[in-house]
Amino acid sequence: MSAKGNDLAPPDRALEITRIYAAPRKLVYQAITACEHVARWMAPKDFTMPVCEGDLRVGGTWRCCMVSPEGKALWLGGVYTDIVPDRKVVCTHAWDDDDGKPGHETLLTIALEDAGGGTRLTLHQAVFATRESRDGHRGGWSECLDKLGALLEKENR
Repeated sequence: MSAKGNDLAPPDRALEITRIYAAPRKLVYQAITACEHVARWMAPKDFTMPVCEGDLRVGGTWRCCMVSPEGKALWLGGVYTDIVPDRKVVCTHAWDDDDGKPGHETLLTIALEDAGGGTRLTLHQAVFATRESRDGHRGGWSECLDKLGALLEKENR
């Protein structure tokens, strides 16, 4: 299954990260879709997520507030465009600007596959406005996916 949400994205403005977790696909899906779990992992190291809301259905919206270690609130959100339970979630993703309006929108796809008793998660996000934005997201998502791994390890005991 391809995780790509936009196969026409210029390679220098698309991001793809793959991780394998020692947890069943159903548990990983729950961790990436249930707000109470998402709030625990979907923010980089030392950030918190005091607000995480979502209506998990095609056409439903999601909205989160990430708070930096310095206390700056960063709002983001989008719309779910495709959902295959226990397999895939696709949504738009945009950060709010200083006026509270969504900025540049990307398409985020998280696909799940069985992988030798665990789950392969492939995250694909595109099209970024710049390579710098893509690279910043690579660092942020890498930290988030590390936190997801720790959460899954704890939940899968």
